[in-house]
Amino acid sequence: MGFTAIEKVLARTSGREHVQAGDIVYPDPDMVMIHDGLVREAKGELDAIGIKQVAAPKKVMMVSDHDVLYGSDRAAERGAFNRKAAAQWGIEAFYDAGRGGHGHIFPMEQGSVLPGMFYFDNDTHATNAGAVGAFGLRVGNEISRVLATGTTWVEVPKTVQLELNGKLPDGVQARDVGFYLARQVKFGKVSVDLDYRVLEYAGDLDQFGLGARVALCSTPTEMRAAGVFVPPSAAVLKYCNEHAKRAFTPVFSDTDATYEARFSFDLSAIAPQVSLPGNVGNAVDVGEATGTAIDHAFIGSCGSGMYEDLLCAASFLKGRRIASGVRLFIVPGSERSTRRIVEEGLMQIFLDAGAMLLPAGCGPCNDAVVGPVARGEVSLSTATNNNHGRFGPLDARLFLGSPATVAASALTGKITDPRTMPADAALRDRMESAYV
Repeated sequence: MGFTAIEKVLARTSGREHVQAGDIVYPDPDMVMIHDGLVREAKGELDAIGIKQVAAPKKVMMVSDHDVLYGSDRAAERGAFNRKAAAQWGIEAFYDAGRGGHGHIFPMEQGSVLPGMFYFDNDTHATNAGAVGAFGLRVGNEISRVLATGTTWVEVPKTVQLELNGKLPDGVQARDVGFYLARQVKFGKVSVDLDYRVLEYAGDLDQFGLGARVALCSTPTEMRAAGVFVPPSAAVLKYCNEHAKRAFTPVFSDTDATYEARFSFDLSAIAPQVSLPGNVGNAVDVGEATGTAIDHAFIGSCGSGMYEDLLCAASFLKGRRIASGVRLFIVPGSERSTRRIVEEGLMQIFLDAGAMLLPAGCGPCNDAVVGPVARGEVSLSTATNNNHGRFGPLDARLFLGSPATVAASALTGKITDPRTMPADAALRDRMESAYV
């Protein structure tokens, strides 16, 4: 009997020879991550019962990524509180605003999240860890228990396998695959339930670089997946070996592992997707939304904030200006990427195009604490979801697309098929080696 990669990860961290879906385990995590928005609540709970120290401070990473720009007194006070909490708890891996970036991106870039690792996180998009073959599990408010005791109980999730066959056509990106998946599930063309499951990719995966693998991990999270796993390629392992801050052992599923379900997609049949307002599953081929006027555009988030995504945007924006009446926000996923866009000339492209650059982090995707929309406005972005009210007013219309679709549309002022707009070939080609 074989085991899935996630079963192997949870077996190792639980001190067991093997586990299977449905087992209850208490894993000893390789890391614990807590984001800025929940530190006050977690510390308040622990202080109330007399717990003044966390169980394993050297394992804890605290990141400021949701509220990087303090747009209110409340945000500034929370930032100050978090700095004091990090000091009191003795957390050395504290990445304050301006020090790291998005917690679901920069730890992979810098070699803190590595293949085969397991960690607890308070935030849903810990699933991004699957891009390097790791497993981050969201525990929400239970992060206070993990901080106090070092662990919490976990039910080993079932795994669903999605085989991606063929090659993505020009102009179609990994985010489009996620939107297409949500569409197939919502409308019953694929009968699968991802609620508290791990989605494991298989098939022709070598065409996806690290940034594209992060994109593959994004949309399943909005479908309530507990985790996503992309078997690390030779290129990903090479990158991780060169940047690793600790030893690691990658894991892979056995050929005879047990899956709850298996299904496949023909990548060559997928067109650029646009998710219509209200839900990521409301995806359609871009042609069905083409021509819709937009006011607001945003490229970033933990789904599309990798350097590959910034290169993609620049390849469309180079030598062009965004349409009058459209405001475009560019949000790098990490401080490392911010430095790179300056050093490698992308900053000038963005400025010349009329785009606005925000600090590394969540950007508007954090309920639009920066870059909101006005009532009745239309937005097209790479945010993680487009639930009503995500960017402020409930009557705003929020569409989702890939970085290519958003960049092309910002230039025309209306939703545009990126395949109809030539991109700068040199910048486009650099996407393949963005993380080499």
